[in-house]
Amino acid sequence: MNQLWINLPVKNIQKSKKFYRDVGFRYNPIHEDRNDVIGLLFGDQDFVVMLFPEETFEQYTGTSVADTSKGVETLLSFDMESKEAVRSFIDKVEPAGGHVYSKPRDHGDLFGAGFTDPDGHRWNILYMGDLLKKEG
Repeated sequence: MNQLWINLPVKNIQKSKKFYRDVGFRYNPIHEDRNDVIGLLFGDQDFVVMLFPEETFEQYTGTSVADTSKGVETLLSFDMESKEAVRSFIDKVEPAGGHVYSKPRDHGDLFGAGFTDPDGHRWNILYMGDLLKKEG
């Protein structure tokens, strides 16, 4: 496997583009001039997230888009370098148009928070430093 990326359906591609930019994702220059798909990069390893209008996503997948107001389709998780980085990221979510469903807090050996984007996709942010120290 060369690379893994996430494809997400969105109701309003421009609103989602702004949200992800405002919380710290970068635009992938490969898709810079397109309006039918948004490519985003995140983190030190340029993790890829692709945003597609719901209609386009349904064509690709051959099925309807999950209703995130009625259930969870998946939980997308990433780690940050510190507890402060988790707090700093989560502080940007609501001003950008998302929702914080779990405020930053300790979870045993982990520190984390949770948020949804404007389309209800759930994300989990973790700092795993204390846990990694135990394993190392």
